[in-house]
Amino acid sequence: MFSNPSFARIGRSIAIFAIALSLLLGTAVPPGMAKDLPVPDPEFHGTITETYVNSEADESILLPPVEPPEDSPNVVLILLDDVGFGASETFGGQIHTPTLNRLAENGLSYNRFHTTALCSPTRAALLTGRNHHSASTGALTDFATGFPGYTGIIPQDTATIAQILQGHGYNTAWIGKNHNLPGDQGSNAGPFTRWPNDLGFDYFYGFLGGGGETDQWYPALYENRNPINQPSYPDENDLDNSYNLTRDLADKAISWVRYNHTLSPETPFFLYFAPGATHAPHHPPPSYTTKYQAEGEHAIAAEAEDGMFTEGWDKLQQATCIKQKAMGIIPRGTQCTERPEEILAWEDSYFDYPIGDEDKYRDLMTLQMQTYAGFLEYTDVQVGRTLAAIEELGELDNTLVIYIVGDNGSSAEGGLIGGCNMSATYAGLDFTMNQNLACKNKWGHPGTTPHFAVGWAWATDAPFRWTKQIASYFGGTRNPMVVSWPDKIHATGNRRLDLRDQFLHVIDVAPTILDVVGIDPPDQFNDIFQKPIEGASFANTFEADGAEAPALRDTQYFEMVANRGIYHDGWMASSFHGQLPWETNAASTLEDDPELEKDEWELFDLESDFSQSTDLSGDMQDKLEEMKELFDSEAKAHDVYPIDDRFFERAALDRPTVFGERTYFEFYPGAIFLPGDIAPNVAEYLGYVITADLNITEPDKVQGVIFASGGGDTGGYSLYVNKKHHLVFEYKYLNLKRTRFVSETTLPEGPIQVAFVFDYNQDDEGQKLDGSGHGYLYVNNELVDDDDIEKTFGGDFMMDSQDVGMDMRAPVGRYEPPFEFTGGEIKKVTLDIDPSGEGLASPEPVQIDSSPEEVASESEASHQEFIDRVIQEIVERLGS
Repeated sequence: MFSNPSFARIGRSIAIFAIALSLLLGTAVPPGMAKDLPVPDPEFHGTITETYVNSEADESILLPPVEPPEDSPNVVLILLDDVGFGASETFGGQIHTPTLNRLAENGLSYNRFHTTALCSPTRAALLTGRNHHSASTGALTDFATGFPGYTGIIPQDTATIAQILQGHGYNTAWIGKNHNLPGDQGSNAGPFTRWPNDLGFDYFYGFLGGGGETDQWYPALYENRNPINQPSYPDENDLDNSYNLTRDLADKAISWVRYNHTLSPETPFFLYFAPGATHAPHHPPPSYTTKYQAEGEHAIAAEAEDGMFTEGWDKLQQATCIKQKAMGIIPRGTQCTERPEEILAWEDSYFDYPIGDEDKYRDLMTLQMQTYAGFLEYTDVQVGRTLAAIEELGELDNTLVIYIVGDNGSSAEGGLIGGCNMSATYAGLDFTMNQNLACKNKWGHPGTTPHFAVGWAWATDAPFRWTKQIASYFGGTRNPMVVSWPDKIHATGNRRLDLRDQFLHVIDVAPTILDVVGIDPPDQFNDIFQKPIEGASFANTFEADGAEAPALRDTQYFEMVANRGIYHDGWMASSFHGQLPWETNAASTLEDDPELEKDEWELFDLESDFSQSTDLSGDMQDKLEEMKELFDSEAKAHDVYPIDDRFFERAALDRPTVFGERTYFEFYPGAIFLPGDIAPNVAEYLGYVITADLNITEPDKVQGVIFASGGGDTGGYSLYVNKKHHLVFEYKYLNLKRTRFVSETTLPEGPIQVAFVFDYNQDDEGQKLDGSGHGYLYVNNELVDDDDIEKTFGGDFMMDSQDVGMDMRAPVGRYEPPFEFTGGEIKKVTLDIDPSGEGLASPEPVQIDSSPEEVASESEASHQEFIDRVIQEIVERLGS
């Protein structure tokens, strides 16, 4: 039924001859035969005279140069985020996934499919059919370094599956997460060459970069190249019926499919549906969480008197393993791996509440898992809505659906106890148990960004060891996959008979799609010679006897953050480098000892050891050395070297930025949606000054945001006019503390200038003390309020944005977004994040010549002298 890749190679010369002949004759390229893309426009072979009367038209030039192969299927590629092998009930877990169930009952299930252990690399490999280092995405795009395998920029010699399908007449759309864009290219300034529209997608709706996550209640949305406001805002009193990103993504996918079907039902489509779920923050509608609690309506939860997951992660992992064996998802002889000793047992005294209710902390961690479960089920339901819409159009039978349940294993980045503020966790400011308890009643609601404890990540990766980031063990890399295509795949409905256990990798997806469509990958794309596709089609497994079909590749390397592994012909060699996957701020161990030889390797016979439970290296050192040499060979061939064990430490490296070394900025009305990880970071230097030139035309109506950056659980700052027409500057530190500066009087009519100045507290050497400082609020150079800010955030406001004239996403202040500025006009806003002009090491940092304690008692004239001096320094520097 499906072509063999070797036949495609044999037919290369025939294809080239056919293309040459078709170009010579000026006809369209035969479907599936185009070897170079894009195909040139057809040549004119009519006759032209002075007027049309005696001229002969050539209607063939009105036709598209390439048409899809006859009976080409639609393709829906679904990729979830951070889901372990044992999370869904479809693969033995306890989380209800009705859509995945239905597809598995009518399709094929794959239990040896692998990803790269991290999101950006998996997505680059999925889209290009090349290994993640070959696609220059050896780590997150946020961690780019100046080595070929790690730039975070998908090279032009690795055309995506969308570019190839688009070049053959497919309509293409990407809905959801894009974590394949370097941070410095994620603003409206471009360049746009790596945005979805330039990677072969006619339509894009979703979110970019930003660490690979966004707030599901207040997402950073883009439509094609345009930042947009979300259709509506969440209502805390009715979150089940409020805006939520995952439902919005499904709505857009449904609309796009319907619209294309209406206009051109004969044109096949490629839909890449990649929701942000279940990456933190875990943000399901509350009713999906309560389904897993005792008071919920869920059929499984109804069997548990106290709700689901109350017995903890150890028993969850054991129960999942038992169920997986009973279902036939894993071989009956599989040994479920033991919990790593670094992950504490559920019953460990560390989780005992010290006073009264001993299980108070455990109750909270149970809620973490119930919220995650609700998030996964909710996402699966939205996938189902999308497929149901395709079915309503009569298109589902001829639609190849590839549903990949996770771009890596479950995430351990929530740490030992989980957290309700992932921004704090990423910044190394892990919340305490009691701080998490303070979030309990709002867990998963707007204003929190929850993640679960690492024990849950390990349990939902059952039966395997480790989690996301650990590429050498299947807890990081083995993800469920289900494939359905009613017209071509005739499943028996028996899950055991419809199970496929070939060793596959995410790079095999793109060549499989090309194989079933009948398209050869191009030799050149945009006149650039292409790297060979490194994956191989697994379409041979779609046949009735596909369970016995051989995998067409027998070797696959793995590497992520120095965790290395190599598979070959049923054997697997694995090394664990040592950094724990929840200690993302840990320092590199290679800096002190750059040799990798200290890493211990293990050896597994995967034919008899499905879960990597039994290390054979002690008795088979020669085989292990052979495998290690093979890894070295593969690593050299695919740009894996140099090995780098840094995680968030890499994010702090110098790399290209939108603003370069600038510290002074001018923003004008309309400058909204500047991503938080691109916007100027006011924490970089020793002080900052915000000024705004306004023209107040209606003093009794003026209100709204002048300038805001950040919001949500990360915190941020906002200069705004409240509804009582007073000037306010508000600084929000995470979701823990707010500091407000407010003018006593309303703003006057006419042209005015307002300003906020902040001065960090410093030691005797002019370095920051602890992020605290003193702020001053001015109206027309008159001090109207000042106060200490005890805590400030040291990083950027990654998941939110900077806006002029409104606050478009999660609000900083206690106002309803977007709280647009009215009653006057914003002429200009300036931001100087280094008013002294001498940077962090400045011997004379911007500060008042007195201590913070003395500042409080100084006269208004002294404050005015300070602001005058700061503004004068700015003017002088600009003049120079």
